[in-house]
Amino acid sequence: MNPYQDLPARSFWRAAVAEPAVHEIGEVWQPKFVIEQDAPVITAGSCFAAEIGRRLIEHGMNWYDAELPPPGLSSQERHARHYREFSFRTGNIYTAAILKQWVFWAFARSEPSEEGWLEAGRYYDPYRPSVDPDGHDSLEEMLRARACTLAAIRDAVSTASCFIFTLGLTEAWVHRVEETVYPVCPGTIRGRFDPSAHAFHNYSFGEVHRDLLETIAVLRQANPGLRMLLTVSPVPLTATATGGHALVATTHSKSVLRAVAGQLAGEHDHVDYFPSYELITGQPFRGGFYEPNLRTVTPDGVSFVMGHFMASLGRTQAFPTRSPAGPAPANQGGDECDDAILDYYSPR
Repeated sequence: MNPYQDLPARSFWRAAVAEPAVHEIGEVWQPKFVIEQDAPVITAGSCFAAEIGRRLIEHGMNWYDAELPPPGLSSQERHARHYREFSFRTGNIYTAAILKQWVFWAFARSEPSEEGWLEAGRYYDPYRPSVDPDGHDSLEEMLRARACTLAAIRDAVSTASCFIFTLGLTEAWVHRVEETVYPVCPGTIRGRFDPSAHAFHNYSFGEVHRDLLETIAVLRQANPGLRMLLTVSPVPLTATATGGHALVATTHSKSVLRAVAGQLAGEHDHVDYFPSYELITGQPFRGGFYEPNLRTVTPDGVSFVMGHFMASLGRTQAFPTRSPAGPAPANQGGDECDDAILDYYSPR
């Protein structure tokens, strides 16, 4: 007798991964807690997280939008202003440090920055530079708009049963004096880069773990019943500021995030990990769920991930029968990740 004799087939690589057809690989997630059909679910994180919210609605789940668009906006205007992308209008939240910053600001654990970027007579928010593409008439108006988002965060957290957060990066740019964290490097989408004010930081395992732990503590103080479901974005880095190779930097960043998510899920009953990262990047899928740029996940890839998500929750959901193979058609929707702008600076 030994501990391996009674393990299920999903515990063995040959039986669970090597032998089944791609669409027959199952049981990749055993949820720690139930997410009821009508339970309010909120989402935030990297650009891949925006797909999760949309697909939850398609599958009849209760995705909660705490910052609704004002009446009169066209669908293009709503899209440009990042409405209905996440449960609150922060734009992309790539790092645990930025999530902590938003949550701490919303729940008065720290004082929000009053920094604003003035360009051509308009003020832009450094901490969500793409959210209001036309800017604001004044710094005060910009701060009022941000206050609406902070109120939406409080509403969403207080209402939700589950918070799905998708970790994207470990690399970030910080303000040397205020120690605030920017979603993208100043001088890319907006602003002007100042080496005396702006510094690069690549967050370690310990820092990411600490930031998430402190964030979850504040969230649970506001809503003791809130459960946290962590995922890791399968979208690679557009560019790395480490000076190393983008492939190596991506592997490092995703490894840290995946390890932290697994560690937290193992430490807390109210934290779980869903393997969207593995379902896109794993060896059996041979990169077939990526667009030709090898970054953007195809619609079939998103459907495949959400099929596993729904099936694990006991919802009837068929996985795509087509295996990922060969080049996918070009992405007609464009890349909505804020950090995608870094490709502009790539040598041609």
